Parts: sequence; structure tokens; C-alpha cells
Amino acid sequence: MNAHVPTMLAMIIASSLMMAASMAIVGWGRRRDGLGHWAAALMVNAIGHLLIMLRGLAPDILSVVLGNVLLACVFVGMIAAIYQFQGRPAPWLLLLAAPVMVAVFVSMFMDNFPARAGFVGLVIGLQAIWALAATLERRHATVGRGQWLLVAGLALEALVLGGRSVLTVALPDSATSILQGSVLQTVTFMATFSVVLVSSVGFVFMSRDRSDESNRIMAALDPLTGVANRRSLISALDRDVSRAIRTHQPIALMMVDIDHFKHVNDRYGHPAGDEVLCSVVSVLRQRVRAQDLVGRYGGEEFMVLLPDTDLVGAEQLARELCKAVEESRCLAQGAGPEGVEVTVSIGVFGGHLESGDSWDMLIAAADRALYEAKNNGRNRVEVATSLRRPGAPLAGQDAL
Repeated sequence: MNAHVPTMLAMIIASSLMMAASMAIVGWGRRRDGLGHWAAALMVNAIGHLLIMLRGLAPDILSVVLGNVLLACVFVGMIAAIYQFQGRPAPWLLLLAAPVMVAVFVSMFMDNFPARAGFVGLVIGLQAIWALAATLERRHATVGRGQWLLVAGLALEALVLGGRSVLTVALPDSATSILQGSVLQTVTFMATFSVVLVSSVGFVFMSRDRSDESNRIMAALDPLTGVANRRSLISALDRDVSRAIRTHQPIALMMVDIDHFKHVNDRYGHPAGDEVLCSVVSVLRQRVRAQDLVGRYGGEEFMVLLPDTDLVGAEQLARELCKAVEESRCLAQGAGPEGVEVTVSIGVFGGHLESGDSWDMLIAAADRALYEAKNNGRNRVEVATSLRRPGAPLAGQDAL
């Protein structure tokens, strides 16, 4: 099982360079993901192993001291990458302590390979444990399964280097040079090769999974108010209507429209209008249940979807929302200390559905009620007791 050490070193160097180039390309323009730090760490890994491979051909200060220092610097970059990915500052002083200790120790024990190998293995093994702990600490905030590839690679590196450190000290005659082939050397270098591939691929997957999740959220939310956009509302409404019909449970829907919103924009400006929209959303979200959905249907019109809610409950909530918005004051830009007086009109439909009913019928019914609320003076709630009424406005048509 004694593999040719220079061949394994060449494999590590080649894989590190190729992975570093790939990660640099993938991470171009995405500095917050930590891919740049990770790619730099892989470059350092390649240079460090190249210096080690030149043992006997290059001066010891390069092949022994600098080579081991660079190996300790690899995990400095990887830990910094993990911290950057998680959005927290890297403790650089503490991170750089490891390479400094390696430089001092290796310089003092230039002629004692077992001591050098044991100490460097211990330091890098502890760095791998640090990286592993940092990853696991924020595992619940990291989406996707890429983090488990990273965890697997780091755990393998920590285990192998820790074991190598112990065995090197316990069996000092097992190897006298880094280039001497042995079972321990083979396992160590194969583990390093695996870590380069597995951990790096895992880190790339983490970045990709987070980008996919971010894109999914952006596609589902209104960028101004942060609530569901029209597309997400229709999707959720279609799903909940089908469920309500299947389970014979009631469902309710509100259409909420800000009164005289054009006047707000004309008087205070569009930035103030945006603040009013966000203020109304805040009031709505504070008073609905976790299973309810608030979304921006379009312009100054919002939808509130209430699963398992009958008309009585929906009407009561709508009146509470109407009062809460009226009592709130939006301290919008340019509105002065008094803020902007905001009111809403709400149209409500609620009840049991029958086979053949569809989501657009609910919107049409709530829209009819909203039309009546605005016609009857605004800042009020009106209810629709039926899905079907001749001459009703089309679903989605603005009330006024």
C-alpha cells in the first residue's frame, strides 16, 4: 500500500490548481460567498505541496519551513472563506497564529522529521476541527446538502491528521522523510487529495444552493414590501382553494386597497408613497396568523388569504385591520412629525366552496365587495356573501 509519494504530491498539486481555477471562475463577482478565499487557499495548497516535493532540490528554508507554513495557511484561507460565507468577520489574528507557530517550531526542529510532522499534523488537524465547528455552528442557516460534503471532507482531514500526528510521535522510526513511502504517508496524502475534491465541491454546492434559494425567494416576493408577489399569491390561492374543496373547510379572501393613494404620491412624493405601502404591509402582517398569507396584488392593492376561515372570522379580522391602519401613522419622508394619515378599504369573501369553484371566482367576489366599500365612502369593510353575481367586475379589475 506504499504509493509513490511524488506521484501523490503531483495529484494534489494538479487537483488543487484545477479546483482553484474553477472556483475562481464560479466565484467571479460573488465576493460574499467566500469562493475567492477558498480558491486562494487551494493555490496556496498547490504551492506548499510543490515546495515539499522539491525536498532535497530546493533550500530547506523553502522546502521545509515555507512549505509547512503554506500548508498551515491553507486552512487559514478555508476558515476565512467559511466565515465570509456566513457573513461574519474572520478572526485574522487568531487564524494567523497557526502559521506563525508552525514557522517557529519547524525552524527549531529542522533536523527532526518526526517532531516536525507530528506538530504540523496536530496544528492542521486542529484547524480542520475549527473549520468543521464553524460550519456546523451555522448549519441550520445554510440551505442545501453541499455543507455535508464540506463537513465530510473536513472530518476526514481532522481524523487522518490527528492520527498521523499521534503515530508519528509514537513511532518515530516509521518515517524519516516526507518523501519516504509508507502506509501512513499514503493515507495522509490520499486524505489530502480527497479533502481538496470533496470539501471544495461541497463549498461550491453551498454557494450554488444559496444562490438558487435567493433567486427562488426573489421570484416569489415583492421587492419593495417583502410580501408575496402576485404570482405567488395566485399559486397559493389555487393550492388552498383545491384543498378547501377537497377537505370541505372554509376559506376566506380579502382585497385591501389604500384609499387616495395617488394623493399621497402627488403630495409627498413617490418615496413617501413607498413608505406608506410598507407601513400598511407591516400592520397587516402583525395581525394575521402564521398560516395566513399577505401579498401585494398590484399597485396599492393587497390580498390576504385566510385558509380555514369562515366569513364571520374574516369580516371581524378585516374590521380590526381597517381600524389598525387608520390608527397607525406612517412617518414618511417629507410628511412632517404628524406623519401621513392612511386608511384602507377592504372587500371580503369567505365560506365553503363547491366542486367547480376556482380561485379567480374568489378574487372576483372580494373585488366586488371592495368596489362597494370604495363606493360607500372608503375606510370601511364590505362582504360578498356569494361567489356568483351577475354583472360583477372582472377578477383583478381595479375598483376605482
